[in-house]
Amino acid sequence: MSLKRIRALPCWQGEIRAARLSGGLSNESWKVSDAAGDHVVRFGKDFPFHHVSRAAEVMAAKAAHRAGFAPAVEHAARGVMVSEFLEARTWAEADMRANPGRIGRLLRDFHTKMPAEVSGPGAVFWVFHVIRDYARTLADNGSRFAADLPWLTAVAAETEAAQVPLPIVFGHHDLLPGNFLESPGGRLWLIDFEYAAFGTAMFDLAGAASNAGMDPAEARALMIAYFGHPPADTLMRAFDAMQCASLAREAMWAMVSEIFLAAPGADYDAHARDYLGRLGAALESYHTRYGKTAS
Repeated sequence: MSLKRIRALPCWQGEIRAARLSGGLSNESWKVSDAAGDHVVRFGKDFPFHHVSRAAEVMAAKAAHRAGFAPAVEHAARGVMVSEFLEARTWAEADMRANPGRIGRLLRDFHTKMPAEVSGPGAVFWVFHVIRDYARTLADNGSRFAADLPWLTAVAAETEAAQVPLPIVFGHHDLLPGNFLESPGGRLWLIDFEYAAFGTAMFDLAGAASNAGMDPAEARALMIAYFGHPPADTLMRAFDAMQCASLAREAMWAMVSEIFLAAPGADYDAHARDYLGRLGAALESYHTRYGKTAS
């Protein structure tokens, strides 16, 4: 069925060759070659349970290309987006840990340039709202992780209270290693803009650090590269707290996905339990450094 849909798209020049791309936890992607070159076809529906609008994703992807951070969007229609295929290497966690300075500078540039390129209604991403809404969704649908929800919402309340005022930027909000690409010449790209929206820089910074498993020195280097100077203690505490929130959100994303999605090869249970384990370790480290908030 997917191959039939691909062949029916009006954007091809001549005959095509198509191969399914591996990876991806919620969307289906194909590499398609025609007379004009190579392309990526990405199928995806709106996911209200994840706050994902495909129209907003296409807008953000086009804006990111204009700003110089993403491949060109060559065609978009309901449920499908065709983008330029980049000859680039997908990063792993080790790449992120080895390049905190590059990531910090990339994000500063991204946050600076993107607001001038986005259009339409201004979507907002606030991870603490996402966690609370995920908790409602999981409770309403009888999730087998229901026993974890009071703890997870308490983590959200504690880590939200540790945040400090920051300027509003337009962020990516899904900085998993697989969403970084590096061209042979060393240029970095970002892909997958499902969660791109206005927010503060802190979630992108903390998400990059927590998803990569950065140690304190690597995380501090990321912050210095982004802000251009060593961060104040209050800013560093907010960052460490946000890392916990980022891990909680990723675990709950998998819990919600287990109910609503069935991507080939995706193990949502393992993903959720992996991130719950990471959250437990990060929260213990946070409490050791800053103390526990009285309940």
